[in-house]
Amino acid sequence: MKVGLLADIHGNAYALEAVLNTAAAEGVSRLLIAGDFVGYYHEPGRVMALLASWTWAGVRGNHEEMLQAWINHSNRDATRHRYGSGIETAAAELSADQVKQLLNLPHPLECVVEDRQVLICHGSPWDLDTYVYPDAKLEIRQQFVKSGSDLVVFGHTHYPVVWSEETTRVVNPGSVGQPRDRKPGACWALWDTDSHEVSLRRESYDATSVIAQASARDPNTPYLATVLTRTA
Repeated sequence: MKVGLLADIHGNAYALEAVLNTAAAEGVSRLLIAGDFVGYYHEPGRVMALLASWTWAGVRGNHEEMLQAWINHSNRDATRHRYGSGIETAAAELSADQVKQLLNLPHPLECVVEDRQVLICHGSPWDLDTYVYPDAKLEIRQQFVKSGSDLVVFGHTHYPVVWSEETTRVVNPGSVGQPRDRKPGACWALWDTDSHEVSLRRESYDATSVIAQASARDPNTPYLATVLTRTA
């Protein structure tokens, strides 16, 4: 079976559509999603609609927790100032059922795919908001394999990486919606459950509309636009 590994979509439906089009063409049967469906960008409803036609499992990320806080009228000014209006957009535009679906996602999540044990998390298995970068120390990397899973999928950093610890493949597929490694495109990973091989992917797409939306809605947060195209 071919499985798509995704993380950090962040309301960027244009990027997600590019990933899903390629995934469908390559025969992907299901998706595993490591959190942050919303935040930063402004088409959360279309993101959820695109995912609705797929079989997927996932976890909540720190931006889903921000969504919960926003709904509870907590930290709104700080969230808007630091991250722009993406969370506000999600709270306003998602249906009650979509909000409930996101806020009820577990963290972490253990599941079985084709007889392989899988652990999905956002920042790390032990802390949703921990940043584990590709250059993480060995002792940090080894904490990912304590569950004994065949595959661990995480996100949060927006930096893609694959490493192997003992018999475990540990994968950050990178960010679908906002890569931070200065290589534009929509990142994801393809996992073959038969061979247990993982390949990192990056799809080209036209980010013009995403940039225009971000610039118009969040002119005081120029990073939201520049991060999508920067190369240096």
